[in-house]
Amino acid sequence: MENVSLIEVLVIMSLTALTAMAAHWGKAVFHDGIRPIIPEYLEGRMKRTELASISFGLSIGFIVSVGISFAVSFDLLNPWLLFLPTDILGVIATRWWMAAALGGAWGLVALFGLTGVQTVFAMLPVDIFSALGELSTPVLVAFTAFPIIAILYQFGWVRALISGFIVLIVRQLLPVVGGNFTDNADANLEQASQLAGITLPADGDFAAKVNALTDAAGNNQQIQDLISQATNNFSLGTTISSFTMQIAVLMLMGMILLVGFAIRKDLKNKVAISVDTDEESLFDARTKRIYKGIPILAGIGALLAIAANMGLMTGSEVSGPILQQAWQATGQEQADLLQSAAIADFIRGISFIPLIVTTALATGVYGVVGLTFVFPIGYLLPNPFLAGIAGAVWICLEIIALRGIGRFLQRFPSLREASDNIRSSMNSMIELALFIGGAFAAMVMAPEAVGLSLTIYILLYAANEGLGRPVMKLAAGPVAIILTGIILNVLYFLQLV
Repeated sequence: MENVSLIEVLVIMSLTALTAMAAHWGKAVFHDGIRPIIPEYLEGRMKRTELASISFGLSIGFIVSVGISFAVSFDLLNPWLLFLPTDILGVIATRWWMAAALGGAWGLVALFGLTGVQTVFAMLPVDIFSALGELSTPVLVAFTAFPIIAILYQFGWVRALISGFIVLIVRQLLPVVGGNFTDNADANLEQASQLAGITLPADGDFAAKVNALTDAAGNNQQIQDLISQATNNFSLGTTISSFTMQIAVLMLMGMILLVGFAIRKDLKNKVAISVDTDEESLFDARTKRIYKGIPILAGIGALLAIAANMGLMTGSEVSGPILQQAWQATGQEQADLLQSAAIADFIRGISFIPLIVTTALATGVYGVVGLTFVFPIGYLLPNPFLAGIAGAVWICLEIIALRGIGRFLQRFPSLREASDNIRSSMNSMIELALFIGGAFAAMVMAPEAVGLSLTIYILLYAANEGLGRPVMKLAAGPVAIILTGIILNVLYFLQLV
């Protein structure tokens, strides 16, 4: 987040200005707990001051414990840091232009505040930021487990065990499949070297062999074709065998099994669905209200996708650690990591569909990030311009599809239950992974005083548990490791470490 450009500043300020305006007009908010309260104010049963007080009370803990700690830990802005405050500011403001000004100002503070923290931390003798990168590996591994844990919650240990075996078999097959492609690539190079009349070094890397053959090929089209085939096979092989691809495929496999079990259960136990006429009328009225907010919501969707594409923000706690690695990588490694982040956020988005859709239909207030799928769109598209167009179109399609999604969820109640279980298992696994990652970071932070750094970290984490979790468990690991780094720097300045 260093060397922030003017366009990046304008994107974030415009985004937070629009989200504050959306909250002011009651079109959309980020906090799921505030959404059901907005109609109370819009329909005259609650004063603005009361709504503002409730919004502040519901949001402040998330802003401090999740928003700030995740931003510092993953070097990226996040929805809790940006949009929970704009919910509050939009509600507090008595005019739309005041909401826009306050929202834009908050975007500026959040962006440069994070940059300032980075600058200060970079000056410290004990490197905190490099160590925070250790949070990502356990999180990546944890992703493979949460669909299986969700199956365990909903369908019992037998199906969870079977699913676990299936996932493990797929995990072991991926390197085999990838190895076949890399073997084909080696065979292509060997054939090309025979045609070119040169001997390739047995211990040379793939790129060196390709360069040698390219120089020797001249205008020989057959050799050039073999080099091209080898390059394609090698790329496929390394991609399929890569750690990030394995994580992505295993997550998808687990989700396919979970959704399959849920749909099979509902089809087997199919019951007649009663239609409540009054409820349908209410949903239709609320949906029309959301339709009226499409212009501002489309603008927010465009800016969200642009911000995600530019590497300014993460869409969730799930993709944050992966994106931290992705934006530090290059080439194919970066593409693989961005793909994994997109899949992670896509699956997380699926788990929130029932909550977001049902509350939107019941209240007429949408979420400022929609169904959250706009973030994966931003990660995957090649440039901000395309990301912005796709983000705006996608949000519009989501809103148009709201009623249809609501009716579909009525037909498959087990999918709604599966979504709840996905969220529960995801939170449990991320909490565990961030705790383990924090321990790894503590060891990297002070390699010559591992015992001291680990002790400080564990004591801080345990203190949070003993005090009744003033910092929510999801953020406890990142908060504890940041504080550990600060304490180690203080001890360094006191010459105690």
